[in-house]
Amino acid sequence: MGGAILSELATEIVIPVCAVVGIVFSLVQWFLVSKVKLTPHATSSSSGNNNNNNNGKNGYGDYLIEEEEGINDHSVVVKCADIQNAISEGATSFLFTEYQYVGIFMVAFAVLIFLFLGSVESFSTKSQACTYDKTKMCKPALATALFSTVSFLLGGLTSVLSGYLGMKIATYANARTTLEARKGVGKAFITAFRSGAVMGFLLAANGLLVLYIAINLFKIYYGDDWEGLFEAITGYGLGGSSMALFGRVGGGIYTKAADVGADLVGKVERNIPEDDPRNPAVIADNVGDNVGDIAGMGSDLFGSYAESSCAALVVASISSFGINHDFTAMLYPLLVSSVGILVCLITTLFATDFFEIKAVKEIEPALKKQLIISTALMTVGIAIISWLALPSSFTIFNFGAQKEVKSWQLFLCVAVGLWAGLIIGFVTEYYTSNAYSPVQDVADSCRTGAATNVIFGLALGYKSVIVPIFAIAISIFVSFSFAAMYGIAVAALGMLSTIATGLAIDAYGPISDNAGGIAEMAGMSHRIRERTDALDAAGNTTAAIGKGFAIGSAALVSLALFGAFVSRAGISTVDVLTPKVFIGLLVGAMLPYWFSAMTMKSVGSAALKMVEEVRRQFNTIPGLMEGHAKPDYATCVKISTDASIKEMIPPGALVMLTPLIVGTLFGVETLSGVLAGALVSGVQIAISASNTGGAWDNAKKYIEAGASEHARTLGPKGSDPHKAAVIGDTIGDPLKDTSGPSLNILIKLMAVESLVFAPFFATHGGLLFKLF
Repeated sequence: MGGAILSELATEIVIPVCAVVGIVFSLVQWFLVSKVKLTPHATSSSSGNNNNNNNGKNGYGDYLIEEEEGINDHSVVVKCADIQNAISEGATSFLFTEYQYVGIFMVAFAVLIFLFLGSVESFSTKSQACTYDKTKMCKPALATALFSTVSFLLGGLTSVLSGYLGMKIATYANARTTLEARKGVGKAFITAFRSGAVMGFLLAANGLLVLYIAINLFKIYYGDDWEGLFEAITGYGLGGSSMALFGRVGGGIYTKAADVGADLVGKVERNIPEDDPRNPAVIADNVGDNVGDIAGMGSDLFGSYAESSCAALVVASISSFGINHDFTAMLYPLLVSSVGILVCLITTLFATDFFEIKAVKEIEPALKKQLIISTALMTVGIAIISWLALPSSFTIFNFGAQKEVKSWQLFLCVAVGLWAGLIIGFVTEYYTSNAYSPVQDVADSCRTGAATNVIFGLALGYKSVIVPIFAIAISIFVSFSFAAMYGIAVAALGMLSTIATGLAIDAYGPISDNAGGIAEMAGMSHRIRERTDALDAAGNTTAAIGKGFAIGSAALVSLALFGAFVSRAGISTVDVLTPKVFIGLLVGAMLPYWFSAMTMKSVGSAALKMVEEVRRQFNTIPGLMEGHAKPDYATCVKISTDASIKEMIPPGALVMLTPLIVGTLFGVETLSGVLAGALVSGVQIAISASNTGGAWDNAKKYIEAGASEHARTLGPKGSDPHKAAVIGDTIGDPLKDTSGPSLNILIKLMAVESLVFAPFFATHGGLLFKLF
């Protein structure tokens, strides 16, 4: 078999050191962002004596646009700081309200996990025969119940913390990005990207560190019972994803209610620009970017990362790694993530330090290079860690049998996932960026009104599913052929190994979007708005790429979890021809539609209230349209908050209760059908919804920017084609920011929940079929 080159002690050192390096790097980036001051005297004298001190590469000595235009710099900076405070306060108060509700749910669900899993052996404290090797004795089921509950709470808290820290950093950086835009597009880009990197590295490092510490603490009790230890660790993934579900759905409803309300009344009815300070919903709209796109996305990707690690660890614990107690090979998934942090660190320096952006057209290529560089470097990193951490050959559990695998085959599994992620990213970019023909065709269809725009946009979304599905299918086939279910789990981990860079690119979008909004509200010159719009348009595309990654990895993760569940529940084959399984398939395939209907309707009803409130203010506040009176922003913020808290509960309950009800009443075979059906239909809807919405948004931006001859024939703002594009964008908002991104959590969460409760379902499940 041949042992691993990397010793157990080296593994114990490498993982936490890489995590700490990630945290330190994110703090350094935060420090660099904080050098941009939001106090007037620090910037207003930038043409005077400060020039000598600050003439570094990041160019604090550049002259400002305001100076040549004679705009009072002092008042602009004060306005920016005020707006930033309003956005930050709105986002913080919403998250605190959301976390109070989610906290109650966490405690209730933790009790449920303990009761269900403890009842498997009637709360006995005696050792039991191991699930996969009956000749050995393992720790009692009560211990698994207790430790699963603890890891569930740990995962939930880490997920909440990831989302909250991301939101804090984004609201800290948005006004700073606006102020830097006065010195040039390159300076603004670096500030926005650095802030995104803070979130990316904090999240990747925190997720890794907490999981590593949990494994080591649990090991003190479990000792040699690795099967029980890693079964209990799966609660970590369940905790991470259940919080992400509420973050994604609640944040998505919040942001889109505000966005739709602001757009329909402001742009279509009143003909005022986006983010105009006269628009009452404008603060709620900017708050929404932070709670939906940043806090929601952070929790979502953390959940994917936690689950793919858990799925790989569960399968490894019953393979030769676990049987032979080879700790280094056992922690291979964590070592891959550790290398990922180092690779992303080097990649980030390419964007912030090695190359400088000088023109608008360089922004999108710079972000694309981030993906390519991180993928190329990560391939080398995986090869090295596979050579160091894995024995030359070993066996992997494959539905009851042990399959012999070579270390190079496992390297290929991770690499296939990594490159499939890049392919999905680029296909998503092709279909959602206004630099390519698909979005330009959608924009062109606005000539004949909103109806043709909607038809073209829907067609684009459906078509954009084809290549990503083939990429996912090929990576599943290759990785399963080489290393069974473990191969699929590490392929998902490969796709998520560059999570720090992926999140940095993703968080960059909403930060730029907010920066543009602040520039408009603070009354800055149109040239600054042009720069922030260019940053935002690139950010829109990268957000779509981020969603593509999240959906692709969710498909692989849920399949790996599905495999682990089937093994744990003791099912040897899932036969589609048996009625028990087939009815499960049908119901499972229906669930993403039911879930999407709930979230879309929630956005619609919240947006309805928002539109009515914005209209009321325009009609009843004297001097509002003329700019003499201030709108009542707080009422709009309250409408979004109340609606999202109320409306996030039914979709959340649907996802969390389905596996429990199906497993308890109909048994593990029907549940395996439900999981397979939800996976197959959920991935398709999620990709098409995200890309349709992204394309409509960028078609609107294409017309507004008027950068090409073709775009100018459709514009300017306020023209009929532009109004048609705004309607398309408004329809696309809940698709791309609420339903689409939440679906990937639906498919992962149901699978990980089924795995955690598998011991209970295998013992007591299928009550209805037992009666008849």
